[in-house]
Amino acid sequence: MSPFLITRTLPEETTDAALRADVRRGLTRTPKTLPPKWFYDAHGSDLFEKITELPEYYPARAERELLIASSADIAAVTGARTLIELGSGSSEKTRHLLDALADLDTYVPVDVSESALTRAGHALVEQRPGLNVHALIADFTTGLALPGTPGPRLLAFLGSTIGNLLPRERATLLSSIRSLLSPGDALLLGTDLVKDEPSLIAAYDDAAGVTAAFNKNVLSVLNRELGADFDLDAFEHVVRWDAENEWIEMRLRSRTDQTVKIPALGLAVDFAAGEELRTEVSAKFRQQVVRRELALWGLELTHWWSAGQLCGLALAQPSAAPWPTQGR
Repeated sequence: MSPFLITRTLPEETTDAALRADVRRGLTRTPKTLPPKWFYDAHGSDLFEKITELPEYYPARAERELLIASSADIAAVTGARTLIELGSGSSEKTRHLLDALADLDTYVPVDVSESALTRAGHALVEQRPGLNVHALIADFTTGLALPGTPGPRLLAFLGSTIGNLLPRERATLLSSIRSLLSPGDALLLGTDLVKDEPSLIAAYDDAAGVTAAFNKNVLSVLNRELGADFDLDAFEHVVRWDAENEWIEMRLRSRTDQTVKIPALGLAVDFAAGEELRTEVSAKFRQQVVRRELALWGLELTHWWSAGQLCGLALAQPSAAPWPTQGR
């Protein structure tokens, strides 16, 4: 194969249709919600990069350090010749794995952003002449077809992104992942761990207000893409810890009674003063919960690396036991 290939499995019009569907569904229900994926236009991505550098935001820093410490072990255990990364972005998270996997033949980054995949792919083949890169423009949450590549394969889902999915969505994704794995393949899953509430709140409500700007950016996306007239100053950033579900929620709270018009959808959305719009859930995990959820979908937790109570890396392989087909 060519050192760098890129395949689009996500039609170009899909993004606009998905945005319209998510906004219509989320803003006409009670309580109102929006999926966190719409944070990430170019400005939102820049803001998130700034968040990862904040002293309060431990997840990215802790996972990077854990990957550096455990990559050699992961490589030894898996012997992977293909590395597949879901939500690869700039591929920065996996560079330590790429360095450690001595027998690696092919890297398959999967992302919805063609520009991010192209930039990262060209850089990687230049830095690693012997590596084949086959990028996929795809939405892995709606199913995924992988190219034929040599095994064993290691599928990595890092950045604690699994926590942004609600339990039913996690079940669907884990079932889909299990259907992609053959005997000898493995899943490497990055998780943020349950810890004290003040540390969790601070990570999503930094003193500099960068996360607040990131949260409000979703309204800017709706203004630009759908002609909406959200006044960003009319909403305030709110963070809650849900102890029962063990997840952080980011919300936007309306400061006044107001009506927002969204011409592209023919919608007028009323907000009462104090009404909150949920924009993100970020679940935190315990090792036993990760083990149980993986097992439900035919994946056996075989290795676990953790940085205290900051974050964990779970390595799971297909189990021999029968597994359910719901969510396929």
